[in-house]
Amino acid sequence: MVDLIIKSKIKSAVPDMSVAGDVAEALNKKVLKLLDEAANRAKLNGRRTLQARDL
Repeated sequence: MVDLIIKSKIKSAVPDMSVAGDVAEALNKKVLKLLDEAANRAKLNGRRTLQARDL
């Protein structure tokens, strides 16, 4: 699995909160799923370029 999420950036995004160790992994999985769905949408539309509208 590709790690797209940087743990320190999560903490920066929610400075008033403690962040559990498994948050980065869970967020990474959600992002990968979102990208996979977006890639499928682009392919269905005959494109090889992922665009914001695919998200």
